[in-house]
Amino acid sequence: MLRSILFCLAATLLTSAAMAQASGSPTLDAVRARGFVTCGVSGTNPGFAFPDNRSEMRGSEAEFCRAVAAAALGDAGKVRFVVLTSTNRFTALQSGEVDLLVRTATWSLARETSLGLLFAGTTFYDGTAFMVHSSAGVKSARELDGATICILPGTTTELAVADYFRRTSMRFTPVLIDNVSELRAAFRAGRCDSYSTDASALASFRFGEGPRAGDYVLLPEVISKEPLGPFVRKGDDKWFDVVRWTHHAMLAAEELEVTSSNVQEGLASANPDIRRLLGVDGDLGRSMGLDNRWAFNVIRQVGNFAEVWDRTIAPLGIPRGQNRLWTQGGLQYAPPIR
Repeated sequence: MLRSILFCLAATLLTSAAMAQASGSPTLDAVRARGFVTCGVSGTNPGFAFPDNRSEMRGSEAEFCRAVAAAALGDAGKVRFVVLTSTNRFTALQSGEVDLLVRTATWSLARETSLGLLFAGTTFYDGTAFMVHSSAGVKSARELDGATICILPGTTTELAVADYFRRTSMRFTPVLIDNVSELRAAFRAGRCDSYSTDASALASFRFGEGPRAGDYVLLPEVISKEPLGPFVRKGDDKWFDVVRWTHHAMLAAEELEVTSSNVQEGLASANPDIRRLLGVDGDLGRSMGLDNRWAFNVIRQVGNFAEVWDRTIAPLGIPRGQNRLWTQGGLQYAPPIR
């Protein structure tokens, strides 16, 4: 009898220890103690992260922040947005001012090896492009020899543009302004012949110009690879898992045709992939220190990848292109959730 009691007690202690290990994330613990996720965003890009007329942050990057909150806390509304510039964004994450950075940041070797940060997944495949004034009559980046180009400092655009002009044996003069609003104002005023950044950000800028959108032309050349997505601090693998697999869950939901409107019905599905995704079968959430319904909460409160795209990015006129699912010829691919 005593042996049985001791065996049961030992089993209970082992189970408790395993659960404690599974949820052992300093960032996740801090998020739970605080009651919300702090998320670094730009706050300047319509379609990605931009406050609406009620000062609510809207856009695909803001929605991803909400998705992480839904996964970690079960409530997509438990997120605080911190507006960051291109130069202070990584410092804010390194110092712990934010729990994750979701601010049009490119995955690169230097950033992942020298900043103490990890890239948690490509949520948007992009590339550096050029915008010009339509009145200039320029049709190609090959016509920009000798041009002045507005660029945000501290971005991968600086290197991409310099490399492009070196490859094409052309000259240019960079106009570096560390404030996106001032940079765009300089471009509007004609201080620069061209404005260069990620193609998505250029489309976002033009969309935000409303009736003046026709004053600007996005040139056809895309001169670099810019995989964009969230960054987290190194050394907290469990939090990295939460952020990375939140994106994968949204992709898997799209592939399985699970949406915010039918996710409740999915709980009764016979499809084993849907049952594991929604936490009906298995213990996958607990392995990350989360509730097993973590993905259910993400999909129900935020939606799958396509739903977020359709309500945030599609209105900008940006085609999904490389951001289609792999089953549709794109690059977005969720590993097995099992």
